[in-house]
Amino acid sequence: MKNKKIVPLLFGMFLGGVLGICTGILLGSRYGGERESGAEAWRVVREESVKEAETEADVSEDSHVPEPAGEQDDPETDTKEQQEKERQAAESEPASEQDKEQDQIQAVVSGMTLEEKVAQLFFITPEALTGYETVTAAGETTKEAYARYPVGGIVYFAKNLEEPEQTRKMLAATQEYAMQRSGLPVFLGVDEEGGRVLRIGNNESFGVERVKAMGELAQEADVETAVSEAGDTIGAYLSALGFNVDFAPDADVLANAENSVIGDRSFGEDPETVAKLADIFAEELTGHGILACYKHFPGHGGTVEDSHEGTAYLDRTMDELRQKELIPFQDGSRNGVAFIMVSHISDSQAVGTQEPASLSQAFVTDVLRTELGYQGIIVTDSLAMGAVTTRYSSAEAAVRALQAGCDMLLMPENFTEAYAAVLAAVEEGVIPQERLEASVTRIVRAKMSLAGGR
Repeated sequence: MKNKKIVPLLFGMFLGGVLGICTGILLGSRYGGERESGAEAWRVVREESVKEAETEADVSEDSHVPEPAGEQDDPETDTKEQQEKERQAAESEPASEQDKEQDQIQAVVSGMTLEEKVAQLFFITPEALTGYETVTAAGETTKEAYARYPVGGIVYFAKNLEEPEQTRKMLAATQEYAMQRSGLPVFLGVDEEGGRVLRIGNNESFGVERVKAMGELAQEADVETAVSEAGDTIGAYLSALGFNVDFAPDADVLANAENSVIGDRSFGEDPETVAKLADIFAEELTGHGILACYKHFPGHGGTVEDSHEGTAYLDRTMDELRQKELIPFQDGSRNGVAFIMVSHISDSQAVGTQEPASLSQAFVTDVLRTELGYQGIIVTDSLAMGAVTTRYSSAEAAVRALQAGCDMLLMPENFTEAYAAVLAAVEEGVIPQERLEASVTRIVRAKMSLAGGR
């Protein structure tokens, strides 16, 4: 988003820590020696980084040497030269920092096994990870399951979230297991939009303010303040509990008055208003360290059917979509929203086929990635929804979504089947290695941004 504040020391420490972990893994694999755990490697690098920072500070404080008495340079000339040096430094620093960051990300990705890279593509429930019917704690079963499948993200629902202390302990333990296993944080996500979609806010045990639906807030006299406060409220309590991803805001333009699956989840009928308010909400989440997710590309507000149950249809040309439904997603892309979720709606008028948008290269790669220039993480809507499961197996849907250009696969109906299918597809060249690494690179970059404080 527009707010891109970075805590330099923390970010540098994190990048150095991850690089150190990867180097340790590679050396351990080559020479057969024991490798340090992610937590221990991180501790060592953190201490070294702090020492380096203190040394730099000491050098900076002691570096001023008084000029000898005598002939002095022209102050105006010195000022101009200094300004020119500062300008040149300002122009070169961002590129240098970006190059350094990219090198560190590449080192992390290169240090992963094929199985670890494939696991990062999945965003699943704790039940899918552990095999338990309902998960409300994270103990040895979760630790062992994550060691086998170090997935990119875990999404939680109301049944997993009983009260604050239970939720904090569960999420903290899960995050600890992830850091021990891979040295990278795991995405811990939830649907917390406001109104009827509040996994936490609708549970009185959490004692948090119940935020109104975005459609209701859009009717307020000072709508921008209302939406800003809503995002701030949700972002604050999600962060305090240990979440780092919110599958919100809903960026659908309500283009069909009969649409009930979206309804008051949308900010309204005007695409420019939806774009502006979605950005305000997402900015507030980002300020609390919560990655936002615009949904449901290319726009679910014009359908009548519910894609949870079966196929939902749009009947718009691509030009019509560009003039309305795509505008908020274009704005989110421009502002750098962390995630964009692709829906399972079908629109043959726009792309010539009835396949779900999430499995459509025309929608995902040609429009979202190329035309709109989106550089963040493209995640599918739940692959357990009827619009997918009535037409595709878990294996087929997972492979097709990645071929279409998606980066992360949300909640396949059968996780192990989907995982095995993607692994085999990469091994057999159906999904090229570079295609896999492009998605993993985006995922790793976002995770580094979490630790870097931006």
